[in-house]
Amino acid sequence: MELEPGREALVRVAVATLWTDPGATRPVDRPALAVPSDTDGWITGMDAAQRVGDCVLSQLLLGERVLVTAVPPGGWAEVVAVEQAAPRRDPRGYPGWLPTAQLAPAPPTRDPRDGDPPAPLVVDAVSTDLRAAPGGPVALPGVALGTRLPPLGPAVGGWRPVRVPGRPDPLWVPEADVAGLPAVAPSADDVLAVAARLRDVAYVWGGLSGHGIDCSGLVHLAWRRFGVPLPRDADDQAAVTTPVPAGEERPGDLYFFARPGRGIHHVGLVTAGSGPRMLHACYRQQRVLAEPLPPDRVATLVGAHRV
Repeated sequence: MELEPGREALVRVAVATLWTDPGATRPVDRPALAVPSDTDGWITGMDAAQRVGDCVLSQLLLGERVLVTAVPPGGWAEVVAVEQAAPRRDPRGYPGWLPTAQLAPAPPTRDPRDGDPPAPLVVDAVSTDLRAAPGGPVALPGVALGTRLPPLGPAVGGWRPVRVPGRPDPLWVPEADVAGLPAVAPSADDVLAVAARLRDVAYVWGGLSGHGIDCSGLVHLAWRRFGVPLPRDADDQAAVTTPVPAGEERPGDLYFFARPGRGIHHVGLVTAGSGPRMLHACYRQQRVLAEPLPPDRVATLVGAHRV
């Protein structure tokens, strides 16, 4: 099957980077464009300035759905990432470009007479490798935290078979690296604990994985791990969450920041301790860290919100 405008497709690499335009990619981006993608190699190959290049919009995880809007010649598809709400950009989701080789056409709609499909597993490790057989060679490296994997049967010797887009045969994931999605909403403490596991991960503009991440990506991914679909960008996250009176914020709430007369540009998760503290992906220090709010952050804090 070929990709077709107006139809959905699925990401078939561990992490696919969403680009502003095919012509905006740089020589240093080649590992991110490959199949399989090499997100670790891409990030370690960039310097600090390249990690915040404005050619990157977001990232998509293995199996994530996109709506294909155009497939011009040249090996690229214009898409909308329908699982990443971005109402200020497109009411359908986050728009951008992906290499066609990193996508597989979505399978036909399931016949309701076949019953409900099994509940997906979700990757609970910061990163895991999928194997061609239980304990066998790596077939798909670097599958990221929060990735949903459709199970294809019970565990065999500590390995679960899962379906992967674009592959006819199952791949195998360590059973210890996946979990079921919760039946009830997670607590803020649960979400904060997931975000805290990403401490010291590199800051990458548009990043959305344990390989590299940005501030709103950290918030989006921590809630996504539990099946809660927050928008992708900080300003949209503020729009769908509930303001909390000053001084009443709790760990797991969100701090939002904006300069006078400008829109929200940063978000962090409130953490425990004396005085305002947060866990965030910090542009200045180029990593995820927990810290007390420095004076310039206090000066630009515009409020705390609760999911």
